[in-house]
Amino acid sequence: MSADLTPVLGESRALEACRAAVDGARAAGADEAEAFLTGRAGSWTRFAEDRISQPQDITEWQLMVRASVGGRSARIATTDLAAAREAGARAATRARVLTEVAGPLPVLPAPAAAPALPPLGADVLWAEDTAGWDVGARVGTARTAMAAARAAGGSAFGVLGQAVGEVAVVTADGSTRYAAGTEALGSLTVRVGDGTSHWVDLDRRLGVLAVDAAVATTVEEAVRGQGRRELPAGRYDVVFGPLATGGLLEGFESFGFSGDAVADGVGAVATRQGERVAPASVDVADDPRARRGLPFPFDLEGTPSSRVPLLDHGVVGGAVTDRASAARAGLAATGHAHIAREETPHPTPSSLTMAAGDASTAELLAGVERGVYVQRLWYLRVVDPVATTLTGGSRDACFLVEDGRLAGALAPARFTESVFGALSRVDAIGRDVLAQPLPNVWNGAVTAPAVRVRGFRFGPHGSPPPTPTPTPTPARG
Repeated sequence: MSADLTPVLGESRALEACRAAVDGARAAGADEAEAFLTGRAGSWTRFAEDRISQPQDITEWQLMVRASVGGRSARIATTDLAAAREAGARAATRARVLTEVAGPLPVLPAPAAAPALPPLGADVLWAEDTAGWDVGARVGTARTAMAAARAAGGSAFGVLGQAVGEVAVVTADGSTRYAAGTEALGSLTVRVGDGTSHWVDLDRRLGVLAVDAAVATTVEEAVRGQGRRELPAGRYDVVFGPLATGGLLEGFESFGFSGDAVADGVGAVATRQGERVAPASVDVADDPRARRGLPFPFDLEGTPSSRVPLLDHGVVGGAVTDRASAARAGLAATGHAHIAREETPHPTPSSLTMAAGDASTAELLAGVERGVYVQRLWYLRVVDPVATTLTGGSRDACFLVEDGRLAGALAPARFTESVFGALSRVDAIGRDVLAQPLPNVWNGAVTAPAVRVRGFRFGPHGSPPPTPTPTPTPARG
C-alpha cells in the first residue's frame, strides 16, 4: 500500500476493537454478540469559479456492537475504541432489559448458507494511482478545469478526492473479516451563460475516471447548452446518458428487491419474479464483485457479498438479503446488510450495475428522428413502488435531438414515469459507463451506460423543477 493513503486503523487494531466489544457483551450475559467497525480517511479538493474553495481532510470511524438476549437485540455505536468492551456490555444490558419488559422472542433459524466465493484480489480493492493522487495533482487538475471554463466564458465547480475505506467484522460465531479499498472521486459542473453540464465518476482506480477527457467534454457541453428552450409536454424518444440511467436505477431499492419485501409478500420479487419486464439486453444486478465502481468482498455482518440478478436479462430476478431477512424469507444470505444514520438495519442494493451494450452515443442518437438527450436526472422521488413509478426532472446538458443529432438546448423538465415501463422500451445500450454514489449507502455506487428509450413522457404532472445551481457531488465523508 502507498504511504500516501493508508487505512485509518488497520486490520489488527480494528479487529481488536471488535473483539473487545463482543467479549464485553458476552461477559455481560449476551446469548450472542457481533461487532463491525467502519473506518474512512479521505482528502478532497473542492473548487468554485476561480479558486480552490475548500481543501478538506476527513478521518472517521465507528464501531457498532449488537448483543442478543432472549431473542431481543440492542445495538451500541461508539467512536471511543478504548470503551469498546463497555459498549458491548451496555448493548447486552439493554437487550436483557428489553427482554424483561417486552418478553423474549423466538430466535430465527439460521439462513441458508451463503455461497462460497473466491476472495477479491488486492488489485481489485487497492489502486496505487488512487493512493498517490495527492493534493498537488488534484489542485493542478482543478486549475485546468477552471481555466478551461473561464476560457469558454463560464465557470467551473467541483470536487476531486481520494479516500480509503475499511471494514472489520467479528461475527456471532467468532470468525473475523477485514478488508480495505481505495476510492477515487471526481465531480465537475461547468456553467456558461444559461448552459450547464455535469460529470461525476468514481472507482477504486483513478485511471478509470479519465478526468482530463471529462473536463474537456463537460466544458464543451456547457457551451453547447446555452440558449435553452422549454420542452413541450409529450412523449419523446430519449437517449439517457450514463448518469441519467443510473438515476433511474436508484429506485430499485424501493421496488421490492430485498429479503424484507419478499418476507412481507410485497414488491417486484414477491409478486413478479420470473416475469419479463424488459428486453434481454437490459441486465441489471447488484454486483459487489464487479470491477467497476466500488467492489467489496463482504457486508457489515461479515457475510460474503454475492452478485444478485435483479432484472436477469429483462426478467425479474432475486432479492438482496441480510441474515435476518434471509431467515424470514427462506432465502440465502447474499451479503447486503446495511445500516445508516437514522435507519434500522436492513438489506439494500449497494452496488447496482447495468450491463453495457456496444453502441456509441452518436449511434444511440442516430436512431432518434426527433427526441431528447438527457444528461442526468435529479430530485428523484418514488411515487408508487408497486408500479415502479418515479418522479423527477432532467438537468444540465439536455438537448433536443433532430434527425439523429443534438439540436437546441433544453431547460429542465419534469417527468413521472414507471422505471420498468421505461426499461421495457429500451432498444439500444451504450458501451461507456459512469459510476456515481448511491445516497446514504455505505460504499454505495450505481454504474450504468447510456440507453435509448422509446416514448418517454415529460410533463404535465407537476411543475418544472427549480432552476438548478452548481452543486457538485459532496465528498463521501
